[in-house]
Amino acid sequence: MGVVGLLLSGAVLFLNSLLLLGKADGKSVSVFNLIVGVIQVASPFYLVITSDQSNWALYSNGVIFLFGLTFLYFGLTVYKNLEGNGLGWFSLWVSIVALFYAFVYLIHFHDVVNTLTWIMWGYLWFLFYLLNTGKKKIEVYIGKVALVQSWVTLTLPAMLSLAGVWSNPLVVQIWTWVCAGSIFYFGIHTLRWTLLFKKEAADPNPLLD
Repeated sequence: MGVVGLLLSGAVLFLNSLLLLGKADGKSVSVFNLIVGVIQVASPFYLVITSDQSNWALYSNGVIFLFGLTFLYFGLTVYKNLEGNGLGWFSLWVSIVALFYAFVYLIHFHDVVNTLTWIMWGYLWFLFYLLNTGKKKIEVYIGKVALVQSWVTLTLPAMLSLAGVWSNPLVVQIWTWVCAGSIFYFGIHTLRWTLLFKKEAADPNPLLD
């Protein structure tokens, strides 16, 4: 995904995290999802058409559709107050695709940072699947995960890329630890949420604080 696309995606995910945390209005956030979603569905069409049509060009440009379609689907679901099970099943599909991207980055490109990033994105999409199909009350938890990822996987990498230092070996090493630490944080809180959910099964709101 291009640097500008990363930055816009970071903005969308940041606003979506605030929505899930109850800090932002749903309709206003959904409008921004729709705007960026349209951009990130239209732009890959142009990039694919003007590319050399190699498998790696399609691999790189096709990923933008995953974000663009997610933003459009999420934006329309919130704006029209639609039933979210369709969005949930779509999110499950994207989470599986994300694991494929993580595998390719690890095996073919030997890129640890992008591997960890795709694992985190896959996890977030999987959480949206649980939220929209399992009807689990985990909005606050997902909001926290989305907030962290909006900066760690999108906004800050985009800003570092714009500054021309993203490929610096020291930055790569630091960001590997940042990604690993984020995954550890998610794992600890997922375990905590799971234990609380089992312990308080009778409570209609077993949310993480």
